Amino acid sequence: MFVCSVRASTVKLFGFMALTLLLIGLAVFLGGGESVMAAADATLVDYSGMKTNEDRVAFIKSFGLEIEEVPEECAFTMPEDFDRVIAGYNELQKKQGLDLSKYAKKRVTRYTYKVTNYDAEGEVYASLFIYRSKVVACDIASASPEGFVVPLTLVDREKLK
Repeated sequence: MFVCSVRASTVKLFGFMALTLLLIGLAVFLGGGESVMAAADATLVDYSGMKTNEDRVAFIKSFGLEIEEVPEECAFTMPEDFDRVIAGYNELQKKQGLDLSKYAKKRVTRYTYKVTNYDAEGEVYASLFIYRSKVVACDIASASPEGFVVPLTLVDREKLK
């Protein structure tokens, strides 16, 4: 005779996992899958190892962007208290798994590269904010008055030329 027992917590765990997979599958099926997958991809990005310009250029190019490889460089100290603009920018960064609040009062360097293959009005730039060879924030932005700022890891690949 063979006896098998299952605890209620095990059943709940498998039920929760099945429900989660069902919801993700439903989101993909109904067309929201691209944003779900983009958010999942953003959490898999390796933000470390940005020691040289070649490292930074390769990082940006990994998102399908073509850039002028000589950056504009600016070092500054991250403020301790974020104003409305920086707080809003930080919310953008959180969409790709980054959080600037960890770097308050730290010396950060911003590297800005001109993007040459993004379909938008005006000039488009990719920016990396680096602290101790690690990307702590990154974005792609338009310099036009009606411009945009989006997380680099969530760049719209349909806009690439």
